[in-house]
Amino acid sequence: MIYDLLIIGGGINGCAIARDAAGRGLSVRLVEQNDLASGTSSASTKLIHGGLRYLELYEFRLVHEALAERELLLAAAPHIIWPLKFVLPHEKGLRPVWMLRLGLFLYDHLARRKRLEESHMISLKGDALGAPLRESYNVGFTYSDCWVEDSRLVVLNALDAKERGATISVGTKLIEARRKGENWAARLDGGAEIEARALVNAAGPWVSQVIEDALHVHSRKHVRLVKGSHIVVCKLYEGDHAYILQNPDGRIVFAIPYERAFTLIGTTDVPYDGAPGDVSISDAETAYLLDAINHFLRVSVQRDDIVWSYSGLRPLYDDGSLNASVVTRDYAFDLDAPEGAAPALSIFGGKITTARRLAEHAMDELRRFFPPHGEAWTQDAAFPGGDIEFDAFLAHLKAEKPFLGDECALRLARAYGSRAERFLAHARSMEDLGRNFGCGLTEAELRYLIENEWARKADDVLWRRSKLGLHMSPVEQGALREHMGG
Repeated sequence: MIYDLLIIGGGINGCAIARDAAGRGLSVRLVEQNDLASGTSSASTKLIHGGLRYLELYEFRLVHEALAERELLLAAAPHIIWPLKFVLPHEKGLRPVWMLRLGLFLYDHLARRKRLEESHMISLKGDALGAPLRESYNVGFTYSDCWVEDSRLVVLNALDAKERGATISVGTKLIEARRKGENWAARLDGGAEIEARALVNAAGPWVSQVIEDALHVHSRKHVRLVKGSHIVVCKLYEGDHAYILQNPDGRIVFAIPYERAFTLIGTTDVPYDGAPGDVSISDAETAYLLDAINHFLRVSVQRDDIVWSYSGLRPLYDDGSLNASVVTRDYAFDLDAPEGAAPALSIFGGKITTARRLAEHAMDELRRFFPPHGEAWTQDAAFPGGDIEFDAFLAHLKAEKPFLGDECALRLARAYGSRAERFLAHARSMEDLGRNFGCGLTEAELRYLIENEWARKADDVLWRRSKLGLHMSPVEQGALREHMGG
C-alpha cells in the first residue's frame, strides 16, 4: 500500500497532524519509536494557555493564536481540559503593578473569551487566595487559563485519527527513508518497508537527527533543546487555584493543584547540549524550584517532601536567542520539496495549546502534493469522549454506577468522558469489571487501554494514560507489571 502521508513521531504534533489528515480523507501511517507522548508531550506543565509571559517577548501572534485555541480545546475536550484560576502576587522590585495590569488587559482581549473569567486585581490580605503566601505580599491579580491532561490529549488525537482510518504504529522506529520516484520509500525496524507520497517529520527532540540520519536531506533550520523539570509534593494549600510566581531572575514558576492530593511545581529552563533521550532533574534544578516556592509560601518545602519529579526536552525552534528562557515557543516548518520529488515537512517547536492549529498549517503546506481532499474540519470537532457537558455526565455516571464510588467515578469521567461507557456499560458491580489492581483500575479498563489506546507496558498505564503511579502502592504497581509483562 502507498500511503498519502507518513508521519514520524507520536507526540502532540504528529498525532494532531494524523488526526487532521485522516479526517480529510487521506491515508495516514504514523510511526512512534516508543509510546505515544513518551517524550516532550507528557513532560509539560499541563496547561492550555496563551502564555502570559510571552507578551513581554512581543510574541503577540503566538499569544493570540494560543488564546483562541484555548477556547476551542475547552469546548472539544471538557473531560481532560478545564478552567484553572491563577493568582499572581505582585513582587516588589520586579514587574510594576501597571505593567501587570496592562499585560492582563491584553491577555483578556487578544482573543475572544467565552468560558473563562476575566482578570482582576485583588488584595491578598484577608483573602483566602492570599492565605498560603507570606505576609509581605499585599497585592495580586487573578486570571484564568486551563489545565490539560497532556498525554491523554495526545492519545485522543491518535484515537480520533485511527477511527478516521489512520494506522498508528507504536514501538516502531523509522530506520531510513529515501525518495523513490514521486514517493518516499521508508524502512522500519523489523524489516517492514512502506511507501508514502509525503512525509512529516514530527520527531520533536529528534527532528534534526531524523533529517540528517534517516532522511538524508539538508535543512537550514535547527532545533534548540531546553530541559524543563518539575517536582511534585503533597498538597501545599487548600483550594483549586494555582499560583504564578515571579522569580528574581525574571522567570516564573507555577504551583498547581495536582491529582487532588498533590501540588505540581515547575518549570525550569536549562539549555541542553546532549543527545535527545530520557532526562532527569538535576540537583541545581531541584534547588531552584524549592527556593522559588519557599520564597513565596509560608509553608517550608524540603527535598524530602518531593514524591515525584519529571523532566522533558523541549525542541524549540532556534531563533538565535542567547537565553533559553526567551527562545520563541512558536513553531516553524521546513519543507524540502525539490521539483518532481516527494516532499518532506519537518516541524520545529510548537506548544500543546497550538497543536491543532499547527496541524492545519501543516496540511496547508502539503495540500498541493495530494489529490483533491477534504477541507479543514477540526475547529469544531469534539475529541473522543468529549461530546458531553462534564458536570452533567459525572452526575449521570455516579447515579448509574454507584458502586464505583465518587473518587473512581471522577477519575474515569475525567480520563475517558463518554468513552468510559464502553467498558462500564454492562457492569452492575466492581466484580463485573474483573480484577482490581488498585485505585479502581480494573481488568475491564486495562483491556480497553490495551485494545484502544496502545498501552503495552505498565508505565504506559501508570504514567501516561493516567497518573495512577502517584496513587497505587509499590505492591499494586508490581502486580500490574507482572500482569502486563513489563
